[in-house]
Amino acid sequence: MKIDIFLDLMRMVDRNRDGSFSTQAARREVLAQVAHDLKDMGYRTLPATGLKPKHVRALVARWQESGVAVSTMKNRMSYVRWWAEKVGKENCVPRTNAELGIGKRRFVTNVSKAITLSSGDLRKISDDRIRCSVELQKEFGLRREECIKFQIKYALNGKSTNEVKEIHLKPTWCKGGRARVVPVTTEEQRDLLARVLVLCGSGSMIPEHLKYVEQLGRYIRATRKAGICKLHGLRHEYAQRRYKEFTGWLAPAAGGPGSSHLTPDQRLVDHIARLKISAELGHNREAITAVYLGR
Repeated sequence: MKIDIFLDLMRMVDRNRDGSFSTQAARREVLAQVAHDLKDMGYRTLPATGLKPKHVRALVARWQESGVAVSTMKNRMSYVRWWAEKVGKENCVPRTNAELGIGKRRFVTNVSKAITLSSGDLRKISDDRIRCSVELQKEFGLRREECIKFQIKYALNGKSTNEVKEIHLKPTWCKGGRARVVPVTTEEQRDLLARVLVLCGSGSMIPEHLKYVEQLGRYIRATRKAGICKLHGLRHEYAQRRYKEFTGWLAPAAGGPGSSHLTPDQRLVDHIARLKISAELGHNREAITAVYLGR
């Protein structure tokens, strides 16, 4: 019987459920992409146990030719190394990404990755919970996991949608287990929170009969069907929107002045704005804002 690399890899993922549910879901998603890449390159009948250095090199070359970001390639390689470890082929993958020609992540590009969604784009998502999850990303700059696990009652912290001034995010929703609050500053945000409250009540954005991994799969399929992709770009758009609100000018990545063109007073305003935005996005350092805002 011929082996299908996608099916074989997915069976291996199902047999090895180490890590949190979110880690397992991310692993499945990345290795599914890896399997499809290998099939496109002619390795359709490669068994999971047949991983060789040439397959790893072919994957990296394909990603580089496709313009995949360095950070994304590094993330994918972490799961390829997991795969190699599970089948006893650790030596098939170099210890460092540099040996594969994957360079250091560039934090400053001054090229905007922000995306915007219209009401028409959102209407293409027929599932109310998934559409509201995407809107939470748009209005509050939430990560995908945060917007799927979102619980409106917890977020409001006993306040009504009319009086709330910030939403609270649970540590278990957030990357690195870092709880945070995000300001509520617009009527669009309040309107969204009111709709989520009616939709979910005391529950989360995940229907009661589903697990997070299952809802994540539904989210991915629904957004792809709607023709919406790279939704992490909504965090970039949120950060750039907040930067303009704090400073009065556009972020460098959005066409605004770079740091070398700012006056000393403007640089202070810029620094304070970046610290606030870093906190709102759930990061603990100012330097990471260059990814979203440029420098």
